[in-house]
Amino acid sequence: VLGMFLDWIGVAMLTLPIFVPIVEQLGYSPIWFGILFAVNMQVSFLSPPFGPAAFYLKGVAPPEVSLKDIFVAVLPFIALQLCVLFALLFWPNLAMWLV
Repeated sequence: VLGMFLDWIGVAMLTLPIFVPIVEQLGYSPIWFGILFAVNMQVSFLSPPFGPAAFYLKGVAPPEVSLKDIFVAVLPFIALQLCVLFALLFWPNLAMWLV
């Protein structure tokens, strides 16, 4: 929800100092939490109303392509990223496989 209104740096500076110590105290891997955070921020790059990636795309799209068309077009990608986020949430070994 924060990613819809703030850029990723603002979200990171507001939330990480609070949640990383809690994650460590609960016994979860901070690396896993960082990967979850990064994937969550990827979702925020596309989700309206902030969605900077959609605005970047609007800057290079032809004039007949509206911002509404772009936001409708990114919905499947948001759904895919949410599926990845939930997969990483329920199967933490996916996030830790390459690490």
